[in-house]
Amino acid sequence: MFGNLTVAAAKGSSLPTIAILVVFLVLMYFIMVRPQQKQQKKHREMMSQLKKGDHVVTIGRLHGVIDEINDTDKTATLDCDGIFLTFDLRAISAVSAQGPQAVAAPAAKEAEEAPAESTDAEAKTDDVEKSDSDSDAE
Repeated sequence: MFGNLTVAAAKGSSLPTIAILVVFLVLMYFIMVRPQQKQQKKHREMMSQLKKGDHVVTIGRLHGVIDEINDTDKTATLDCDGIFLTFDLRAISAVSAQGPQAVAAPAAKEAEEAPAESTDAEAKTDDVEKSDSDSDAE
């Protein structure tokens, strides 16, 4: 009696089970596989556009400037403040937007702000001197 019920239940439930599995696999593809493929493609394009003088960041977070690229060995020589280091091209994680202009711009802003701060300090000392002279006059 129970044997016939389980066989009938198994025959009727196979289609929804397969549909759920297919939906789950499609969902996994769009959530996990496709974004990873896009990221790999973007990284390959970045690596193909590397040239001498680019500012890069390695996977160890070392910042440097590309001095030489060896395509046969798939290595890059980085100039890190006068120290030349050779890395595999796979070790380069990103091309940084920081260049000579990006470094000079914040320094110029700091130089502009510094005199403004000193004039504020001079104004405060003038106020203190005035209040001292006012109290002496009384």
